[in-house]
Amino acid sequence: MKFIIIGISDAPQPYLAPEAMMAIRAGRVFSGGKRHHEIMAPWLPQGAQWIDITVPLEAVFEQYRAHDQVVVIASGDPLFFGVANTIHSRLPEAEVVILPAFNSLQMLAHRLVMPYHDLRIVSLTGRPWPEFDRALIERAGKIGVLTDRTHTPDAIARRMLDYGYCHYAMHVGEHLGNPERERVTTLTVAQAVGREFEHPNCVILTGSDPRPRHFGIPDCEFALLNGREKMITKAPIRLLTLQALQLQRRSVLWDIGFCTGSVSVEARLQFPHLLVVAFELRPEGERLMAENSRRHGTPGIVVRMGDFLEADLTDLPRPDAVFIGGHGGQLKEIMARVLTALADDGCMVMNSVTAPRVTTDSHRLWDEACDELGLRQEPPMRIIINDNHPIEILKCKR
Repeated sequence: MKFIIIGISDAPQPYLAPEAMMAIRAGRVFSGGKRHHEIMAPWLPQGAQWIDITVPLEAVFEQYRAHDQVVVIASGDPLFFGVANTIHSRLPEAEVVILPAFNSLQMLAHRLVMPYHDLRIVSLTGRPWPEFDRALIERAGKIGVLTDRTHTPDAIARRMLDYGYCHYAMHVGEHLGNPERERVTTLTVAQAVGREFEHPNCVILTGSDPRPRHFGIPDCEFALLNGREKMITKAPIRLLTLQALQLQRRSVLWDIGFCTGSVSVEARLQFPHLLVVAFELRPEGERLMAENSRRHGTPGIVVRMGDFLEADLTDLPRPDAVFIGGHGGQLKEIMARVLTALADDGCMVMNSVTAPRVTTDSHRLWDEACDELGLRQEPPMRIIINDNHPIEILKCKR
């Protein structure tokens, strides 16, 4: 089976290279979106069959399989978050020929006379926010964003302002390639809030965040639970805890009993690739997490309020790292429940405050739980900061 995939612009009469015209003249079965059909209708041979690309895609590919060759019309470069990737993944044995046009972000960069070899590209077309959030947290200086009717320039600007990323210029391109409707607008992030832009559009963000990206956020920069300085994991302990969790190679972190959210926020800041899910029983925690996330520019932390032992975990991906920051005397029960979801190579970490020559209840419960659940402990790390009691960083695996 063979696919010839032709990329076009948004122009009513797009330019078609000679090899594209030859493929169209020789074609009998064509496919693409409804908008592509409207644009290409005058070019199609008499009697041509058209297969609309609609969901569910299974039905579309069932129609494809009935033919030896299909000419697919796509927007821009079919390999740039495009249909060619879908065809290759679903029909890896098929022969695929690509005849691309410029993609929308390339065209927007051309209009702006902006080099784009260093453009950080994020697609929000039918996708959630995590990769966009990651680009912001990593302080990318030039971000190209593919939008949809939900992730609009207005929605993007609101999210950026919520988390303090206001020092960017936003360049919006509408109907790129269409000589009658094309428009390019440059404005601040704040000016984009409330503005409507015609679809299709795309965005390039340029600038940087002047806020320092701490390696160890100072404790004084967190909003605290009732102003209680002891209700926070201190910065040195926090960093050693993240090191014990080995987050550089993890994908999902659960923070159970997050309190102020300091561990979740630090983890998100240092390891933006992570999905961080934070659980807390105290209602005040929700406000503290929101405030601290905004202060430090860490969007994307998933917050679950209520008793962890009663939480619905079915919609969450399996964690491969779990930090237990609070347990309310139910450590064994919490660890047993974590074990039902923990990835095979996952680990659990907890910090235990100890007085000299005394084993605390938390450490005792941890030891008992590890024995009862068949978990392997690693040697604890004992830390003393200033005049505080020693803290032991405890870690176990399956």
